Amino acid sequence: MKTVKREHLKIDAEGKAIGRIATEAAKFLQGKHKVAYEAHVDHGDNVEIRNAAKVKIIGNNKLDNKMYYAYSGYPGGMRKTQLKTVMATNPSKAIENAVYSMLPKNRQRKERMKRLKIHND
Repeated sequence: MKTVKREHLKIDAEGKAIGRIATEAAKFLQGKHKVAYEAHVDHGDNVEIRNAAKVKIIGNNKLDNKMYYAYSGYPGGMRKTQLKTVMATNPSKAIENAVYSMLPKNRQRKERMKRLKIHND
């Protein structure tokens, strides 16, 4: 088996929409930008996203209406968090959730997410 040469790619998030950043990062993490792309082989690169706090939120009332859900499995265990509070406490978490959702739902997703670094600078 050949070893995969991984590059270090940097994305500046300042003034860009979360979805645009997430699709670009997901493409690089999967390795779809390379000529030798194969779906069953992880050829992806390391991705570093800077200025996560300066990301642009596009959409009417998205800060109030966009919700993140977490269910503990117990009755009454549904927790909801608005995008507004996520952006105030940890803006990198919003981008991380978007990239995680855009990656294929398979065994390689965890390994690909380990190669994603997000900085709030």
